[in-house]
Amino acid sequence: MTSPLLRTAQDEELGEPSAAVKPATVFILDFGAQYSQLIARRTREANVYCEIVPHDTPWSTLAAREPAAIILSGGPESTLVPGAPEMDPAILRSGVPVLGICYGMQLVARESGAELVKLDHAEYGPATLSVSNRETPLFKDVPQQSRVWMSHGDSVVKLPEGFVKAAETARCNVAAMANDDRKAYGVQFHPEVVHTEFGKQVLHNFLHGIAGISSDWKMENFVDRAIAEIREKVGSDKVICALSGGVDSAVAATLVSRAIGEQLTCVFVDHGLLRKNEAERVVEAFRDVMHLNVDAVDARRRFLDKLAGVSDPEQKRIIIGHEFIRVFEEEAAKIPGVKYLVQGTLYPDVIESKTPASKAGHKIKSHHNVGGLPERMKFSLIEPLRSLFKDEVRALGRVLGLPEHIVQRQPFPGPGLAVRIIDAITDERLALVREADAIVCEEIDNAPLDPKPWQYFAVLTPVKSVGVMGDGRTYSNLVAVRAITSEDGMTADWARLPYELLERISTRIVNEVPGVNRVAYDITSKPPSTVEWE
Repeated sequence: MTSPLLRTAQDEELGEPSAAVKPATVFILDFGAQYSQLIARRTREANVYCEIVPHDTPWSTLAAREPAAIILSGGPESTLVPGAPEMDPAILRSGVPVLGICYGMQLVARESGAELVKLDHAEYGPATLSVSNRETPLFKDVPQQSRVWMSHGDSVVKLPEGFVKAAETARCNVAAMANDDRKAYGVQFHPEVVHTEFGKQVLHNFLHGIAGISSDWKMENFVDRAIAEIREKVGSDKVICALSGGVDSAVAATLVSRAIGEQLTCVFVDHGLLRKNEAERVVEAFRDVMHLNVDAVDARRRFLDKLAGVSDPEQKRIIIGHEFIRVFEEEAAKIPGVKYLVQGTLYPDVIESKTPASKAGHKIKSHHNVGGLPERMKFSLIEPLRSLFKDEVRALGRVLGLPEHIVQRQPFPGPGLAVRIIDAITDERLALVREADAIVCEEIDNAPLDPKPWQYFAVLTPVKSVGVMGDGRTYSNLVAVRAITSEDGMTADWARLPYELLERISTRIVNEVPGVNRVAYDITSKPPSTVEWE
């Protein structure tokens, strides 16, 4: 099989591991938990490489990857209900260290012969964990009592053979169980959430102490191995890279450029949906600062003509993705010998575009950098960031020596301002949201905030309201401001900006942007909302 760094459009999600992600891999079996990605983050923070895979992935598939350990996530279902998500029983017989979390613990218990019951009242929220077995390495350096976060409706009442009770809470007699001989464990609480005081220590104990995995998931090693692999695979062929102006494509292009130099041509397409002065700044940064071979294409009019009259957000994304295909076909045709296409696909892109936990998973949004483009263009893909979260990409950028203003660039959607206009796109609406966005960015960039929000922007809503400006009555647009905090973009909370800063933003937008008489601030987290409005 092809490595995760280089794959064709037809390759499977779970491919052969490359040297860039070896030597140790932990697999997280996803049973539909809202915290699966957080388990992955905590594992990566322990400098251990991991991948989230569907809960029904066969052991034969996992065995081919020689897993160092397996973690079973939580999930919304009950193991006592017919048709509940299952795993391949061979996993528990494999001898590979296993940690079950919440639903995962109940599944380990049930498959090992335990007795479970449904609680009269489910247990959610904080609880005090009392460690009852100090001998198990799972709770090494964890205090006798600590705060944990519980979320379960079923409970183990009779332990499976070979397991001992390792911890309890006031309402859960078996809050953790251990079989040290089999290296099989279960915890009824969530060690991955910040509400669990010593959750990181529990995961550290499992990954390093029990599974014996070394802390070798480091960006320096990733860079060396990725560059060597790209050189080996590409040889003397030509490569084309799509630049969007964001940190993802900048880091991907720089990494590939380090490997093959002038064999790489970067194509930056100005689709007319960028932020104020963005096109000029991007080209200058790529050419003058990063010294990449950049072909800048002015395609503003053709994109805007295609989008005329379209208000549906998914349709906008599809149109923009298809037009990107056409532009790249034209530009690629000008470069003889192009066989590979570089894309800045991240792990959250992969997760959100194709939910790994279930074949019936819902796609949250279309990504033109995940679907459509490779199959149409018949190139083999180079996706050097496919296994990384956003904060890991920033760390990689620093290792590569990228300037901090590029590394810290806030995320910007591929479809650009098209998804920040909640209506059909017109030149007038683009100008309005572009100016409002510039004010939001300028004020937040200049404010003494520590830390800065992860992402911040303006949205032009389809709402108009009555206002009074001067001595006249107005009926003008409502602009919404969005600022969020996040670690990796998988989850997010709204940023608690100072009132004085919000006041300055509102005052400037209303005074400086014609056609706006009202500003609202979005205070919704992800979930239940998404970062973008469309």
